[in-house]
Amino acid sequence: MNEDTIKEAIVEAILQIAPEVEADAIEPDANIQRSLEIDSFDFLKILTALKETLGVEVPESDYAEVDTLNRMARYFAARS
Repeated sequence: MNEDTIKEAIVEAILQIAPEVEADAIEPDANIQRSLEIDSFDFLKILTALKETLGVEVPESDYAEVDTLNRMARYFAARS
């Protein structure tokens, strides 16, 4: 799976968990939680949804590596 396909899956997961977020408001290099005002519980729900979709689990020790859309896409691409 390429990074563009993974980004689409990430955006879809974000919109499912936080339907008030507009897709075009997701900045590729902005911190997802801060820029979209998503709390840590919703962030974990996004990662759980992505685990189901992409088959990659993100351990808590790697959360800093998946803080933006671009970094998250690279993380999942390297592990899928």
